[in-house]
Amino acid sequence: MISRRNRILVIKGVALAIFIFMIFLFSRYGPQPFDSLEPLWNEPHDFKEIHSRREKTAKFFISFGPYSAAVFILVQALQVVISPIPGELTGVAGGYVFGRAFGFLLSTVGLTLGSWVAFELARILGRPMVERFTKKEILQKFEFLTTNTGATICFLLFLLPGFPKDYLSYILGLSPMSLGVFLVVSTIGRMPGTYLLTAQGASLRSGDYSMAVAFLVIAVAILFIAYLYRDRLSHWIKVKRSGDIP
Repeated sequence: MISRRNRILVIKGVALAIFIFMIFLFSRYGPQPFDSLEPLWNEPHDFKEIHSRREKTAKFFISFGPYSAAVFILVQALQVVISPIPGELTGVAGGYVFGRAFGFLLSTVGLTLGSWVAFELARILGRPMVERFTKKEILQKFEFLTTNTGATICFLLFLLPGFPKDYLSYILGLSPMSLGVFLVVSTIGRMPGTYLLTAQGASLRSGDYSMAVAFLVIAVAILFIAYLYRDRLSHWIKVKRSGDIP
């Protein structure tokens, strides 16, 4: 007799497999936003003169043809599960290859998928696995989130530029937070940063370098402000933590 826990795991596994299948199906038969990339398809030798990581990453995604969108989504998901993959690079590449709107959509789907997987892995495998994938100092600093989790605090942490959001997904997997609340908080919280990276990539692709620099300056400014007020934010979190905010 299959236990209730194992039955739930099977259902979640099937749901994940169906979701990934739908991603590939959409990628194959959905919109193909490659019109602006015709020079790359028709003149692949141009890449011999390109040495930037961004454009090499773009070439990698484009090489999968109609499945490029699906591969990009899975890479975005993987960079959440395996933190060392640079999310900033893939985020900019998404806008560079797929454009601002479609790239933002694909990045959001990928990041949500990756956050879901990290959250579930932590919930299923427990603390020993989280300790292997999360830096010790970060786990110790945000230990309180595993027992006293406020959705408002978690949303702000996902919104905060420069915060290790991938680690946060694992940590929250140890908490009593429901999967539904986690997905809403993590998805919406990531969106501003995701949009800035996507818009920067789209601007670079269109040759609008002044706009790309503007988006970069905005991102750096937000990061700098967050750094300046990091102590106040930390104090606020500690105060609100004791109040058990919703």
